[in-house]
Formats: sequence, structure tokens, C-alpha cells
Amino acid sequence: MYIVILAGGSGTRFWPLSRKKHPKQLMSVFGGKSMLQRTVERVLPLDPKRILVVTNALQARETAAQLEGVHGVPVDIIEEPVGRNTAPAIGLAAAIIGRHDTEAVMVVLPADHYILDEDKFRATIARARGTALNGYLVTLGITPDRPETGYGYIEADRKLRGEGPYPVVRFVEKPNLDRALQFLEAGNFYWNSGMFIWQVKVILEEIERHMPDLHAALAKLDFSRDVWELADLKPQIEAIYPDIRSESIDYGVMEKAQEVEVIPADFGWSDVGSWRALPEVIEPGETGNVVINAAGEVSVDSRNCLAYGGGKLVAFVGVEDLVVVDTDDAVMVCHAERAQDVKKVVEELERRGKSEYL
Repeated sequence: MYIVILAGGSGTRFWPLSRKKHPKQLMSVFGGKSMLQRTVERVLPLDPKRILVVTNALQARETAAQLEGVHGVPVDIIEEPVGRNTAPAIGLAAAIIGRHDTEAVMVVLPADHYILDEDKFRATIARARGTALNGYLVTLGITPDRPETGYGYIEADRKLRGEGPYPVVRFVEKPNLDRALQFLEAGNFYWNSGMFIWQVKVILEEIERHMPDLHAALAKLDFSRDVWELADLKPQIEAIYPDIRSESIDYGVMEKAQEVEVIPADFGWSDVGSWRALPEVIEPGETGNVVINAAGEVSVDSRNCLAYGGGKLVAFVGVEDLVVVDTDDAVMVCHAERAQDVKKVVEELERRGKSEYL
């Protein structure tokens, strides 16, 4: 088994704490180790042959530094010169592994997810491995507990299949509230976790079938030297990447492939996709407030707020449902219901050329 960790995102919805050079996955959101480090530690008991971390040029050095202390399993950093979404990143990792072991099972994980029950997570991965060895593309579907509009969904065919895995009927983009309620009531829809398990040869065949341009680009890589000396591949990767189309693995492959199955997962998952998600994984106080990195909290007639205090005392007075983030060079204040829109601030800063805040 090989583990591929996708760690090239910029975490724009966690601005101003998350920046291009130091994004969410490299941060200590919960205190202690970073989300990337926690992701790597989570998979070590699976005894993988190698761990491949796909990141970008801005984050490669810090990524490597954070993983220097990993022992017992080789860790390779694959540096993308430009971001091209998940399909090229996964295809590149599969091509590298496939040069060494096409029969291997490849587990693809985001670097910035929260998992509460890590034993159950590993048991689910082990279960998915068996399904992958039968030639299926396997994805983990999170059992929903609310009508969430911020996630994509997976519809499963649950007829006569016990506890799964289930054939995937379709992938559904982020729904409005009415549709999300219908999905929750139907009982056969799952949140799309972005976690995948498959054999290397199977995903490479599917990329060739559904994304021939990507397959052709990856075919240009020359593995004449030691395949694990990835420094030898860097100039080649830099040469092919500018012409590769940006595409997600969901749209590029998973929505078009035939042999796709979903395994329901219930191990306490969050993609920690915005500041609003933190109360799901950090226990709020009596008033429902969550305070991080602060010297203390005083709350007067306030509830359901979140503050990243920048080491300062945080005082709430007569407010509800606010998110406040204090960093060295920026302060962000938003309503909790608009936490997904923090990325629009980043877009506006980019438009204004304020790169020092990105």
C-alpha cells in the first residue's frame, strides 16, 4: 500500500491565518502538530511502503521540514511547479508509483482533514483495500448528519448490499438547502470526502480512457534513472505541467468511470473547510464560544462566536455568531453564516495586487 497525500492547497477560507506560503495544512489549527503532520501520523500504523506528498513550489520546503522527523517509512515530496487541481497531482503520483509497482493499492488523502476516531478510519481504509483489489475505484462517503450545502454528495445504490460497499449512482455538486434536505431524508446520499482507494494500474487505465491529454503528458516522463530519485524528475515535471489542463479527479475520472463504489464512513470527519467548521472539532465553552490561541476569554451576553486571539485576551460583548481572527498584519471579522465567503477577501486582495497579504 502506498499513501498519497495532497498538500498543495492554499486554504483561502482560513485567511488571514492561512497564506499561500503557509496554508492551513501546515498550520497548527488545534494546537501541537500541523494538520499535515497529523495526517502522516494517522496512516503510519497502516504500514505503507511509501508516503508521497504532492505539494507546490511555494510550500515544498516547509512541507519537507515538517516531515523530517518521520521514521520507518520513506517520505517523498513531489513538487508541482503550478497548481492543476487534483487529477494531475494524482496522475503524477500514480505514474511514479506505477513505474515501480502497478499492482499496488494507492490511498489518496487530503492533508487538511480532521479525523476523530483514527482506529475506525484505518479499519475503513483496510476494508476499502479489499474492494480496490477487485478492480474498483473506491471512495469514502461520509454519513451526513445535517443538510450540508457546502459539500458535494455521492448517491449510492444500496439495494441488496448490506453495509456496503455500494455502487455509485452519481456524484452531485453542492446542493441548495432544499435538495440537501431531500438527500438527508433519502438515506442513500453521502458527503464526498475526497478520499480514494484504488490499484495504481486501474486509475492509470481510467486516466488514459477519460483524460487522454493528461495520460499523454505523463507518458513523456523518463524513468530511466532510479524512480525514487524524484529530483531527477523535477525538470521533466516543470516541462510538462504548463500545458496540463486543470481538472479535479471527480470530474475528470470518477463521474465518468463505471466501476466506482462508495464505502460509508463514520469516524468523526470534518474537512475543516472554513472557520465555521472549528466548533465541530473543538469543544465550545458554556456559551458556545470557541477561543483559540488567546490569553483568555471574557464573554458578556455573547454566544456562538469564534475567535483566533493572536495571543491576546478576547472579550465578547453583546454579540452572536461572529468569527474574529487576529494575526500580526490583519484582522478578519465576519458573520459565521458567511464564513465560506472569506475566500472572496483573498480574491479581492489578488485583484488589488496586495500580495503581501496573500
